[in-house]
Amino acid sequence: MKLNWGTAIVLAFIGFISFIMFFVIRMNTNNKYDHDLVTEDYYKAELEYQNDIDKENNAKTLISDITWKRTQEGLVVSFPKELKAEAIEGKVFLYRPSNKQVDFESSISLSDHNLLIPDKRLLDGRWNIKVDWKYNGKSYLYKKEIVY
Repeated sequence: MKLNWGTAIVLAFIGFISFIMFFVIRMNTNNKYDHDLVTEDYYKAELEYQNDIDKENNAKTLISDITWKRTQEGLVVSFPKELKAEAIEGKVFLYRPSNKQVDFESSISLSDHNLLIPDKRLLDGRWNIKVDWKYNGKSYLYKKEIVY
C-alpha cells in the first residue's frame, strides 16, 4: 500500500492528538498527580490574614522565637524559655503541600517548654508548620517551611 503526503499528515495529526490525550487522561485519573488547593475555605482564610500579620508582629517582639528540631522520637517544637509553659495555649497545624490526607492539627499542652509531635505522624519531606498560640491573652503566630 502506498501512502501519499496527505494521508501521512493526517496520520501524524492523529498520532499527535492521541499522544496528548493519553497524557491528559493519565494525569487526571492517576492519584499520584493529585494537587489540592492550599485550604478548602480559601476566601475565609484570606479575610483572617490581617490577624495573622498582627500575631506574627507580636511574635517578633519576643526575646526568642519558637525553634524546632528532629529527634528519634519525632519533631520537638520548643517554646521560649522566658515564658511560663503552663500559660501557653493554642494549636499546631502541620500542612503537607503534596498530600492533604496527612495534614493534622494538634493542641498545645505543655509541662515543660517542648512539644513533641510523634514520628509516626510525620512523613519524610516538606511540611509547613503553623503554631498559633496565646500567652497571657496575647496572640502569637509562628510559620515555617520545614523538611522533615
